[in-house]
Amino acid sequence: MGEAAHDESNVDMKVDVDVGTTEGASPGPDAGTRAGAGPDASAVDAYLRRLGVERPARPTADALRELHLRHLRTVPFENLSVHLAEEITLDGKRLMDKVVRGRRGGFCYELNGAFGTLLTALGYEVTLLAARVYGDGGRPGIPYDHLALRVRTPDGDDLLADVGFGAHCLLPLAFGERGDQEDPGGTFRITGAAPDVVGAPGGRDAVPLADLDVLRDGKRVYRLEQRPRALGDFVAGAWWHSTSPQSHFTRSLVCSRVTEDGGRITLSGRRVTTTTADGKREERELGTDGEVLAYYRDRFGIHLARVPTVRDPTGPADREPGDSTDR
Repeated sequence: MGEAAHDESNVDMKVDVDVGTTEGASPGPDAGTRAGAGPDASAVDAYLRRLGVERPARPTADALRELHLRHLRTVPFENLSVHLAEEITLDGKRLMDKVVRGRRGGFCYELNGAFGTLLTALGYEVTLLAARVYGDGGRPGIPYDHLALRVRTPDGDDLLADVGFGAHCLLPLAFGERGDQEDPGGTFRITGAAPDVVGAPGGRDAVPLADLDVLRDGKRVYRLEQRPRALGDFVAGAWWHSTSPQSHFTRSLVCSRVTEDGGRITLSGRRVTTTTADGKREERELGTDGEVLAYYRDRFGIHLARVPTVRDPTGPADREPGDSTDR
């Protein structure tokens, strides 16, 4: 995106919502729970070309796994819009446009919003779910802290997809499975949520739509609600993460994606972190602005006019995606 020439110092981040439908068409009865509606066939095909996959013949679980993995390898998890004074609009078609024409990524609301819109257009049944990410001391974050996707196929498969959480599962998880699920990103488990900080029960009680916990390698990652949500419900969370001095997104830069061998590359400011599939990490600093811009271009496909800088330089050091606060 070519907005990097803006002066960021006095520009407020704008988060807008416009859950649109195909012009001239009526939304379905559950369109409000989905990631927007109505991208045309050319937009869907362009999205699939960016991912490097053919249009699936049918919306199957195997096709979803391929789409999920290709998305993580191709579309970066990044928060550059927060620091480039770019508008963040939670509308499925506009999010797809950012990913496809803008050749950009985003944070959870954008990535899972765009991916959910794509999946809906391909024939999957997609439900948006809200989650609260566990932070220090095991305390969950703000309401609408994170957006994840429940995806059902015509064959009856029920899966949890999430391409917007930094280091996380590389493949969708079986939503109804309560045992360990092995994934290239670790060992995952979906289980009934423990009582929250005020003692409210989670899924351990037989409560309809009770909360669930998603764990990675035995550590709680986020508390997942099962009630269907609309994309517009997440505006407050996106605004908070884009503007609050308490949000790590306003205090650090991150651009990260999964590599073909299952590792990860991350650019945080000028620091490059390379993580191998077995967890070994190497770090190095880029020197000139030209090196930084070239890294964005060559490793993430992002063309910028100038190097983005953190709007709040008093914040803590950058984080590697996969920390408990990434989403």
